[in-house]
Amino acid sequence: MKERALPEKILVAPAWPYASGPRHIGHVAGFAVPADVFARYHRLKGDEVLMVSGTDEHGTPVMVSADRNGVSPRELADRNNAVIRDDLRNLGISYDCFTRTTTRNHHLVTQDIFRTLHEKGYLVERSALGAFSPATGRTLPDRYIEGTCPICGFDGARGDQCDNCGNQLDPVDLIDPRSIIDGSTPEFRETTHLFLDLPAFAGRLEEWISAQDTWRPNVRNFSLGLVRELKPRAMTRDIDWGVVVPVDGYPADTKRIYVWFDAVIGYLSASIEWAHNVGRPDAWREWWQNPDARHFYFMGKDNIVFHTVIWPAMLLGYGSGGAFGAGRGDLHLPTNVVASEYVTMEGKKASTSRNVAIWVNDFLSRYDPDPLRYYLTAAGPETQDSDFTWEEFVRRNNDELLANWGNLVNRTLVNAYRNFGEVPKPSHLSDADSGVIAGVAGAFEEVGALIDEGRFRAAIAAAMRASTLANQYVAEQAPWALVKTDRERAATVLYVALRCVDSLKTLFAPFLPFTSQAVHEMLGNDGWLAGPLEYRVVGEEGEPAHEVLTGDYASWVGAWAPSELAPGQKLQEPRPLFRKLPPETVGEELERLGIS
Repeated sequence: MKERALPEKILVAPAWPYASGPRHIGHVAGFAVPADVFARYHRLKGDEVLMVSGTDEHGTPVMVSADRNGVSPRELADRNNAVIRDDLRNLGISYDCFTRTTTRNHHLVTQDIFRTLHEKGYLVERSALGAFSPATGRTLPDRYIEGTCPICGFDGARGDQCDNCGNQLDPVDLIDPRSIIDGSTPEFRETTHLFLDLPAFAGRLEEWISAQDTWRPNVRNFSLGLVRELKPRAMTRDIDWGVVVPVDGYPADTKRIYVWFDAVIGYLSASIEWAHNVGRPDAWREWWQNPDARHFYFMGKDNIVFHTVIWPAMLLGYGSGGAFGAGRGDLHLPTNVVASEYVTMEGKKASTSRNVAIWVNDFLSRYDPDPLRYYLTAAGPETQDSDFTWEEFVRRNNDELLANWGNLVNRTLVNAYRNFGEVPKPSHLSDADSGVIAGVAGAFEEVGALIDEGRFRAAIAAAMRASTLANQYVAEQAPWALVKTDRERAATVLYVALRCVDSLKTLFAPFLPFTSQAVHEMLGNDGWLAGPLEYRVVGEEGEPAHEVLTGDYASWVGAWAPSELAPGQKLQEPRPLFRKLPPETVGEELERLGIS
């Protein structure tokens, strides 16, 4: 496999989960697991990865959830930031800096970009009809309003866009609008806001998106449809929770910056925070003002508009201006926006607001993380909606993970450990021996290329095919029988099988980091193949300290290359990689969901 002369700078930008509540498995199928597979692969390959995100803590969704829970927005954000961080850590999502939008750093970066766009004339004042709750008098978030789409007639369109036809909407456009909180009809009042002049960027956006031939077709085509009918969009809201508007006439007690304006800026502000945390304050520029860097954004399809239209427009408008651009180069546009489709759960659309969900923390309280990561990759919503069912989860765990990869590891290591206690020394390698070693080694280029293209389902399928190849070899050679009749040949077969297992642990490491580490240790290796994650308390002067999720990834000993396992290396006592799930698991979990 060809190696680049120099490592690339790779920014991995998973979408920011709302701090309005815990996340369900549909959420992590879009923003977390694919991003982590991508980041782990590039780190193993030797690239310099910066993976940043955090909890999105502003806006009316958090305010509405706080009201329901009888706490302040800040208290709710604190609670859910901790829950979401724990979920992501337990799932093995390897952030360099998973932070939050309520930091002083984030507010300063957001205000700088807002102020710069306003000074350049890209934020213009207009009057509009705003939606308010008749019960509380507060602004209703666009996404908390549903009704009939005036364009395609779909009943269930949201106040910001219709998921059926993909058109951008405003709540006032909907036919028979209703609040999804209490079903009431919103009150529409005239209010003044600052609007991002998106039509000013239409030509540049269309030219840029048209040139993105590596994007998934659903993302590129949907985005092109959006830019051809752009209209100005309000970037302030009538609320008192969020980033203060740095413009005269927009008092903090009644106006704040729109949550989606500040959320996408989080990719930049978290990069700046990371640089500060590692003691190299300007290091973020190596990713953001470096034209050779590559930026990859991961999310569900409902967030495409913000990442392919609104955020790029903001970046184009900001250029190299403001306090953070500092005239040192334009800020980098997305290289790829890797958006997934939706996950339904037992045939029902997942919905946090409707409590139709399988929560990540609940799932991980009973099951290991790697089987979930495997399912969400192998059967996830990469290019079309997918349905999570407990029956299919149990089947894939038992018939694929356990029966293929788990079985190969178990029977190879058990036989080698019991009969030799170390990696045995081989004698002459037959064509079959050399062939299986070469076949597994050849998977590195294929799997790596597929991951880099964002084709994660195909990538894990290729890794599983390599495991199947090694399994077939072991079954045909039957070292458990050979050891009784030809110990020298048995030693060679087990050496070859262990070489394959050692390679496969790396091929699977981006997808299955926990069990790959277990194999790494059972093979007698020291250090971390690709982990672990840790919490670190950080904070600037004058603000409360907060915890970030991060990790010491420079200490990884793994490399994206075939095994060079040395004969004589002592093996550790084998243990099963995966648990076989009994058939009654399905019924038990359906009962928990209230499904008969």
